[in-house]
Amino acid sequence: MRLPDFSRSLWIFLIAAALVISLVWWSYPHDISPWRSAAIVSGWIACGLLLASLVLMVREPWLAKALGGLEPMYLWHHRFGIWAYLALLVHPLALAADGWASSASLAWASLAPWQQGWPVWFGWAAMVCMMVGLVVSLSPKVTYSLWRRLHHLLTLSVILGGAHLVGLGLEAPLIAMPLLALFFLLWRILRGDFGWAAKPFVVTQVNHFGPDVVEVSLRPLAQPITAVAGQFVVVAFFQGRSFHGCGEYHPYTLSAMAPDGSLSIGIKALGDCTRHLQSVQPGVAVRVQGPFGNFLAERNQGPGLWIAGGIGITPFLAVLRSGPLPQAVRLIYLHRHDAEAAFLAELRALAVQQPLLCLQVITSGDELPNLDAVLPSAAELTALACYLCGPQGLVGAAIKVLKKRGVSRQNIHFERFDFR
Repeated sequence: MRLPDFSRSLWIFLIAAALVISLVWWSYPHDISPWRSAAIVSGWIACGLLLASLVLMVREPWLAKALGGLEPMYLWHHRFGIWAYLALLVHPLALAADGWASSASLAWASLAPWQQGWPVWFGWAAMVCMMVGLVVSLSPKVTYSLWRRLHHLLTLSVILGGAHLVGLGLEAPLIAMPLLALFFLLWRILRGDFGWAAKPFVVTQVNHFGPDVVEVSLRPLAQPITAVAGQFVVVAFFQGRSFHGCGEYHPYTLSAMAPDGSLSIGIKALGDCTRHLQSVQPGVAVRVQGPFGNFLAERNQGPGLWIAGGIGITPFLAVLRSGPLPQAVRLIYLHRHDAEAAFLAELRALAVQQPLLCLQVITSGDELPNLDAVLPSAAELTALACYLCGPQGLVGAAIKVLKKRGVSRQNIHFERFDFR
């Protein structure tokens, strides 16, 4: 994706606005106190934002292409979820403020679920589940496996919230809201998490590059996936003769695409599942969903600067493997240690074969490289399209240097998988 651009988020904003406005319009109260009106409106604003968040959670290639990619979708999925929770907090507080006008005991009664019926119990339970789920989702220190289990609290909060609305007795148009929420939840769980939308592949070849990097080739068993260099797929590995898959869907950038539909992906050991996949074997069953992303889609429009960190070399390798470069490219490949420099021998051979490729390999050690010294000067960067792929810290630091040297946001493109 490029650096954030309002035009790329326009459709996402329109979806959220349409949902919020339509729900508030249908439910807008009349002839009641201002605080009670605020409570009802804030509750439906939260419902609209939550429904928009659920739409953005759907992992479908056609939807991701229309909305600018999975990363901005997941970014706004998180933002809408937070805004929905904040709007939801106003709901009981406004009800308490309405009761306070009469007496403190009435205000407290509006907040205490044990003094209300079961719809209020469902409402509070939904809010608690959403609060805990958001804290877990936004904590970078939570492991993926724990995050995956606790993230279902958000699913539970949507179901409990729907029960709260049904218990309050909704009018016919508004009853569609909990039904839509349940529909999008089931869509994501069944087609995304359970892999109903994924296609069957099988592992045909495994190449090891050091102790923590492996390239896996996959052959389609049915309809192939049409992908281009720079895209990624979401893959789950299952059983083989002597290999027990982890069954978790993770994103992997394509490192090669063959005419027969076979794909290759690079996998670096970054967690329990990806470390286990370092021992994957030919014959293992695989499910693949995608492709996603438009990274490198505009690479042929002029000379480019490619910055790769570690396993972030894979999208650039896919381009170089697909044929001669049409434009001059300077590729800066940063890695910590020589043992971790995956595909280095092949890259050097490609640099010899392709005269338009200038390869610069830098070993940085355990510290972040000195990007001020590594990256080209402001004069050299003029009119260059810059593409970055690698760890989040490296990409963020490189973007700051490029912007400081006058590179416009339209000329900065990046690929990273720090979304969940």
